[in-house]
Amino acid sequence: MRNDTATASAVLALTGGPANVRHVTHCLTRLRLTVADPAAVDEEALRALPGVLGVIGAGTPSLQVVLGPGVVDTVTAEVERQLAARARAGGVRAGAGAVETGEGSHPSPTGPSRKGPLAASLSRVANVFVPLIPALIGCGIVAGVNGLLTNAGWLPGLTPALTAVASGFMALIAVFVGYQAAKEFGGTPILGGAVAAVIVYPGVAKVTAFGVHLSPGQGGVLGALAAALLATRIEKWCRGRLPGALDVLLTPTVTVLVAGLATLYGLMYAAGAVATAIGTGANWLLTTTGAFAGLILGGLFLPLVMLGLHQALIPIHTTLIEQQGYTVLLPLLAMAGAGQVGGALAVYVRLRHDTTLRATIRSALPAGLLGVGEPLIYGVSLPLGRPFVTACAGGAAGGGFVGFFAMLGEKVGATAIGPSGWALFPLLTGNQGPAPAIAIYGGGLLTAYAVGFAATLAFGFPRGTARGTAPPVTDRTPAGSA
Repeated sequence: MRNDTATASAVLALTGGPANVRHVTHCLTRLRLTVADPAAVDEEALRALPGVLGVIGAGTPSLQVVLGPGVVDTVTAEVERQLAARARAGGVRAGAGAVETGEGSHPSPTGPSRKGPLAASLSRVANVFVPLIPALIGCGIVAGVNGLLTNAGWLPGLTPALTAVASGFMALIAVFVGYQAAKEFGGTPILGGAVAAVIVYPGVAKVTAFGVHLSPGQGGVLGALAAALLATRIEKWCRGRLPGALDVLLTPTVTVLVAGLATLYGLMYAAGAVATAIGTGANWLLTTTGAFAGLILGGLFLPLVMLGLHQALIPIHTTLIEQQGYTVLLPLLAMAGAGQVGGALAVYVRLRHDTTLRATIRSALPAGLLGVGEPLIYGVSLPLGRPFVTACAGGAAGGGFVGFFAMLGEKVGATAIGPSGWALFPLLTGNQGPAPAIAIYGGGLLTAYAVGFAATLAFGFPRGTARGTAPPVTDRTPAGSA
């Protein structure tokens, strides 16, 4: 049985203690910590903890501890509980380095980050969308089930209710994005949500900008993100200049008024144009260069996951789902995980006497089949080195397979983001309906499994490595432990 309390305590101790932790959050597989002093983190000991699959961002204020699905939820909750208990005992708030702004509390990390400006910005934008993923998954699966019932003509009295359940969140997703963006970038979350709500308000249809009437939802999540960022800047400017008595009244008023008008008469139009360009570009990419695009996307996605940059694609996926009802990019990217499954199976077959590594593969493989790649990345392929590259080759082959059919007019899309692997099947659809999409996606998975397996057997081990034995330690990259 897992001891999440002990894991949380150990993580806090090895990241410099509770006083060094400024902010805590998590995604599907990773505990994300903002630390005040990156030098206080004991990376090697953290990697060696039982249950820790990898560590990303060591030496920077933004630390990610890979724990895997399910585990990360309970360990994060325990970390937050221990921080809150310490705060109560010491008479201070958890995350003592955070800055209080209005109704929200926000991290204010100190120390220079080694991330480049672009990587740091992408990471923060990803933090806006990561908390929305569970709702996207849940609503997407409900939408998929509802589509099957509707097409089959079953339960006609229930399908309108399911439509409401599946569509309600997407109809208001701009508000949630605005709330999360303001929270992440140091503003008052409710003001960010209030400004972003302008985008989905039906009355905007009466507003004319640039000679045309606006449409409710125009600009989507991109417009909501821009609106909330502008609102945050305005709020901070006001709070630094207004005395306390006026601040209470004027700051929220000026924030909502100025950012709201700017959203109506500029941001919605501009974000709508960008969103349209994203949809047009994705369709052109797959229709014109589908096989090549799939090969590149499927081959490069594992390195993005390894670096934690894959979350930066969430706004693009969300925009495509808003526009077309599905994202055509996710099924291509999902092939990367399938390539890694094939590569791990080849390692399992080749290194039959390495009982520790084979045990790691057996425990990580179910998650890999369901599209959670971190356990196999940090427990198997990266430590061995070459199998990581051959797994990418498998992902490229699967992506090329799916992309080839897109060139033939058979697009495969996902109605929600989050799952991949076998877990993506309930969310699949396309321009020809779910059945062809499921068949093509399944063919892509099999292709990625096969190529990842064959490439790893052929090229995944140094010459001279005996069958059944692991490569020399000097050939391994110390990227993580199982």
